[in-house]
Amino acid sequence: MEEEIKRQNEYIDKCREWLSYKEKEKGRKLTACVNTFGCQMNARDSEKLIGILEKIGYVITESENADFVIFNTCTVRENANLKVYGHLGHLSNVKKKNPDMIVGLCGCMMQEPTVVEKIKKSYRFVDIIFGTHNIFKFAEIFYNRIENDRMTIDIWEGTEQIVEDLPVKRQFPFKSGVNIMFGCNNFCTYCIVPYVRGRERSRKPEDIINEIKRLVADGVVEVMLLGQNVNSYGKNLPNPMTFAELLTEVEKIEGLERIRFMTSHPKDLSDELIEVMKNSKKICKQLHLPLQAGSSRILKIMNRHYDKEKYLELVDKIREAVPDISLSTDIMVGFPGETEEDFLETLDVVDKVRFDCAYTFIYSKRTGTPAAAMEDQVPEDVVKDRFNRLLEHVNKIVNENNGKDIGKVMEVLVEEKNPQLDGYVTGRLSNSTVVHMVGDMSLIGKIVNVRLDESKGFYYMGTIIE
Repeated sequence: MEEEIKRQNEYIDKCREWLSYKEKEKGRKLTACVNTFGCQMNARDSEKLIGILEKIGYVITESENADFVIFNTCTVRENANLKVYGHLGHLSNVKKKNPDMIVGLCGCMMQEPTVVEKIKKSYRFVDIIFGTHNIFKFAEIFYNRIENDRMTIDIWEGTEQIVEDLPVKRQFPFKSGVNIMFGCNNFCTYCIVPYVRGRERSRKPEDIINEIKRLVADGVVEVMLLGQNVNSYGKNLPNPMTFAELLTEVEKIEGLERIRFMTSHPKDLSDELIEVMKNSKKICKQLHLPLQAGSSRILKIMNRHYDKEKYLELVDKIREAVPDISLSTDIMVGFPGETEEDFLETLDVVDKVRFDCAYTFIYSKRTGTPAAAMEDQVPEDVVKDRFNRLLEHVNKIVNENNGKDIGKVMEVLVEEKNPQLDGYVTGRLSNSTVVHMVGDMSLIGKIVNVRLDESKGFYYMGTIIE
């Protein structure tokens, strides 16, 4: 890994030399924009892209009129793909006015051969295409484009390599995502992630711990441990280690105040992990536990490896151990073969669990997944009706849950100056609920005690208690 890091740093230096020449030619600094679609894993990958671009010498901007624009793509649902094509359509005209503009595409969508063929045919102005497995080679791929002056495509089908110690530009100085593993072995029948992210690969615990220690030394007080299924962490290590054991080690790091993690698959959430959460002083009181469907019949066809009863038992165990935990979930409607009875089972789970937050989705057919080839696809009008009923059901319960902590004094990590309210700052409780309070920029990155005065639905208005 050290040799690869050295090699990539050499390519960063070569790109920096080229950029310096270009800046002299144009008489100005050159800009770069990274537009991120999708999950927390993608957000973390984009921090790596931005870190490398800054090291090369680009000035980072949010404008897609930049000299270098790269889209870090998602393909979990068809709508994510359509968004990228829409942005590319806009860039086609921008690039005609600025022929030196460089356009890059990376991420999950690029792991689909049909997508790459479409880009080659319909969006020939794209300069760089790479996927999820070789993001660490970004500078090398960029340099190859500079040298060859034509579309450069570098897609890997999979990899065992994990190369992390390259430049990273954190979005927040006080909190950071930390990859603990990559890929997924679950093969849920509707999901394309295992095909585009590859098989599970866990990082060595010592590398994770050392990275977090460096982050804490640099001012980070909260980390989010990231993986497609963090609960299966460590199974493929030379010396296997459970996720619960890793959390226990992370907890020992001095100066670290908060630990979050996602995503948890219900089938792998162990009693050992629940016990660690119960006894922890740093693990946040929030858990994302995707349900997907409440029907045991549908869950079996989805290949989720749990049924309705097991999910409800798991929720009971978690709430018994951590009574004040906030539970969020993912719920899908319209999976092939879903009947009205199946859908009512989902509503029943929503009623029983009473989630604090639920991300609701309409099933999206992804080419190459088993579900895409299934017969009995649910009619669009039926799906939309069920989706609206689910949304109404979820929102009613979420609204009833809101405000349950009014009057309490709780710890808030202050994250930013409030963009709407002058003289206010905004932060989050351990359970991830947003709180607005009077304060100034000096509080950002600090954990303060706040009295929750008023509930405004999805957020609180509070007062800092000295």
